Amino acid sequence: MTTKHPKPADAMIYVVDDDDLVRRATVRTFASLGFQVTSFQTASEFLDHDRCDLPGCLILDVQMPGQTGIELQQELAAHHVDLPIVFITGHGDIPMSVKAMKAGAVDFLPKPVDEQQLVQAVSQAINRHAETRHQTAELDEFRRRVDTLTKREHEVMNLVVRGVLNKQIARRLGIAEDTVKVHRGRVMSKTGVDSLAELVRLSERSGVAAPD
Repeated sequence: MTTKHPKPADAMIYVVDDDDLVRRATVRTFASLGFQVTSFQTASEFLDHDRCDLPGCLILDVQMPGQTGIELQQELAAHHVDLPIVFITGHGDIPMSVKAMKAGAVDFLPKPVDEQQLVQAVSQAINRHAETRHQTAELDEFRRRVDTLTKREHEVMNLVVRGVLNKQIARRLGIAEDTVKVHRGRVMSKTGVDSLAELVRLSERSGVAAPD
């Protein structure tokens, strides 16, 4: 399932770069496109700032006084901050870019940055972040709904998502097949899914189904 791409006004871009000219130019570029943009001179300033609850992207310089961009990326990952990062640098090399990309960066662009490339990378990052947020919210809501199931409904769901037929479920649980169908219908209704395939997908991704 995909989610609608956010409009520029519904996304937040953070720019962290100690180069005043680059930082201001980057802010102007994205502000002119309608994005919300805020900027910081150092990683510590960014960390001290309260981030808004919007899809977004971090445009991050690699070499800065104090904490480097790579170190900031590592700290954000350690705190499970899923904000996507586009690196820009005048000092980057291949090993550094490979390390950043393996750690989840969307792109690694050399200075002077091509404006079109940067806009494209940031747009991709924001769309990815919006999709991730949507999926996380979907799974959280599914887990909440599963918590409303009775013990018997949970037992039936665990067997259904493993591909066990109604007749086999009835035999395993010592209940009538018609009763299994009733429980199965309640599971579908309470979890808000429209199909068995969706129930299986969400159960697997959310980790709520008991293992075999």
